[in-house]
Amino acid sequence: MRSDVEYSPVGEGLGMRDFWLYVWLRRVAVIATHVTGLGLTLVLSLLSRPGTSLFSWHPMCMSVAYCLCMTEGILLFSAEGSPFCFKSWKSKVRLHWFCQALVLIAAATGLGFIVASKNVSELPHLASWHSLLGMCTLTATVLQTACGIAVIFPKLLRLSCPSSRLKLYHATCGLVVYLFSTVTVMSAMFTDWFQATAKGVAWWAFLILPLFPALVVMSQITNAYLPRKKLTS
Repeated sequence: MRSDVEYSPVGEGLGMRDFWLYVWLRRVAVIATHVTGLGLTLVLSLLSRPGTSLFSWHPMCMSVAYCLCMTEGILLFSAEGSPFCFKSWKSKVRLHWFCQALVLIAAATGLGFIVASKNVSELPHLASWHSLLGMCTLTATVLQTACGIAVIFPKLLRLSCPSSRLKLYHATCGLVVYLFSTVTVMSAMFTDWFQATAKGVAWWAFLILPLFPALVVMSQITNAYLPRKKLTS
């Protein structure tokens, strides 16, 4: 029996001219997201001046983890503007796992540096919205990794859930993690360190920029996994 939900291709119902314009705009958006993620990582790393203190490694590690590695790990599945668009699906999955492993390593390293910095400075832990959001993001990242393992090894874990549903859960959890990380990065702009580093127009630019990759990632995931129309028969 035919399912009542069909996953339709993106751009269905558009004329040929509108369709190619849509594809071109998506390609530009994805390429701009690559540039934004790399740019944020480089600038935040330079502003933190790694090596000057224990804290200085924290912004660099976290920006590498979430602004760069997690963004690239998701975008490599994009058909528009990804440097790996010609790779096989199996190769993309392996690269995705590699990127997510880097996310865990960089995030754990960043967490270690901020904990050590707080201990040396005798400052309280989890005393700001940024730190609370950061812990939520880290927790969600670990849970998302567990979800990814379930997608790869369903038989080993003896899961009865269909593979397609597991992939949907994994993609949805990934979107939640990415949105959490975006809010956490934005909250970092309100910390004393960043407000002393960037001011005026530059501060507003850093506050708004993380929203662009989040919108592109959200569009990619929802277009790939959410049902786009109902069939009446």
